[in-house]
Amino acid sequence: MGKRSRDYHKSLIEDLKDPAEAAAYLEVALEEGSNEEFLLALQNVAEARGVPTTSSESNQTRNSLYTNKDAHTLPSLVTLLKSMGLRLSVHEINH
Repeated sequence: MGKRSRDYHKSLIEDLKDPAEAAAYLEVALEEGSNEEFLLALQNVAEARGVPTTSSESNQTRNSLYTNKDAHTLPSLVTLLKSMGLRLSVHEINH
């Protein structure tokens, strides 16, 4: 990863420490990205919050947060989001 990429990632992680920024980031990733992109976004938010804290509060192993293994089930996703101070919601699509 080049310096420019590291600087971007560092800036992104800093921005994602704000819960409102993290929620907006995850919402965009969910709406516009693939499953893999959403899971990567979750990983970035966990990193911003601190993987040990997120792991402990969500009862998921550090490894599962890095590999996103447990985020594939709805109960695990809800628990993970709750540990980040976020929640899952559904909205009507306005055409």
